[in-house]
Amino acid sequence: MENQMLFASAITTQREVEQAGQQLTDQIKAQLAGCPLDFALVFLSPHFRLVAAELAGRLQAELSPRVLLGCTAEGVIGPDQEIEREAAITLVAARLPGVEISPFALQSMDWRRTLNEETLLRQMVSAPPETKLFMLLADPFTTPMDAVLEAFNAYYPDLPIVGGMASGSQRAGGNALIFNDRVLNNGAVGVAFAGAFEVDLIVSQGCRPVGQPFTVTSARENVIFSLEGQPPLARIQDLVVNLTPDDRALLHNGLFIGRAVSAEREALGRGDFLIRGVMGLDQESGVMVVGDYIDERETVQFHLRDATTAEEDLEMMLAPQLLFDPPCGGFLFSCNGRGTRLYDHPNGDISIIQKVVGGIDLAGFFCAGEIGPIGNKNFLHGHTASLALFRPSKEEGRIE
Repeated sequence: MENQMLFASAITTQREVEQAGQQLTDQIKAQLAGCPLDFALVFLSPHFRLVAAELAGRLQAELSPRVLLGCTAEGVIGPDQEIEREAAITLVAARLPGVEISPFALQSMDWRRTLNEETLLRQMVSAPPETKLFMLLADPFTTPMDAVLEAFNAYYPDLPIVGGMASGSQRAGGNALIFNDRVLNNGAVGVAFAGAFEVDLIVSQGCRPVGQPFTVTSARENVIFSLEGQPPLARIQDLVVNLTPDDRALLHNGLFIGRAVSAEREALGRGDFLIRGVMGLDQESGVMVVGDYIDERETVQFHLRDATTAEEDLEMMLAPQLLFDPPCGGFLFSCNGRGTRLYDHPNGDISIIQKVVGGIDLAGFFCAGEIGPIGNKNFLHGHTASLALFRPSKEEGRIE
């Protein structure tokens, strides 16, 4: 068993930390039968914020993972259950033979200086040369994640990042980040994975394009003044006229704008856009404010989102998994706007994943922002499910 990649997952709703920790470790031990652990990831509701160090110590004493990371979250996701806004802890542990795991913490720092100096950031991250994947967990109030991802995209080009922003508090200093035997309240913790594994990364934004793509002909920062010479409001009015009644009703959920990752493709569809919200429209000038900086000459398209679309999108993104052996396990980072805020039933994302992929051990949490790649760059998303599925490497060398 020690030469096999193995995952085990557990969840508890026990409110007392001693009993909760015991339930988690008992579940993991029952699945892995004493196999040494390389990596463990734990997510805990805010109820356990003040005892996070005690919980981390118990997990380390009982399971002895080489690396333990985690954070507080308003909702946690177990192998077959999503628990929102209630006391709960979820844990996923893995035996990863042949995989080099290098943890790092980015805390209490001069972010501008660190992110602008490649040598300094590389010293702090100290990732192995053959790194294939980064994972990041961060406090949203003290971590400029857009700038962090921009730096990683520049200094580690084409290397994917998955993860999410802690969602266990509405104020700075209120979240807990677990970093082995330490509990931090600011910055980010992460890990670099290198070696004998393959990973499939699925970023389901739960949207579908409507209407036609447009070239941005005038924009400044996050304001679009014209789309192919016409004010955005005029383009939206034309779009609404041609929508079906059902799609027109979906506008009550909000309108979204997709930034094409690559405008060179002849046909753009789901998965080809980075989705951002339409934040406002000026009725007089027709200009539009969006939730991201927009460049002139880039291609954009309007999108709609609802529970049915989100379910279809996640199923579509998972469908290629049916062509391969099942993954050994994984990590899930879902937006805290999903769950029962999106679906009319509990366990929305995890039930879809287990229905399509079937019986894999994974855990995750509801994030205040999800991290995942679109194209060959990493972004901070909203309303997204970002999933990493692990398999043992079939051959030596870098995953393409």
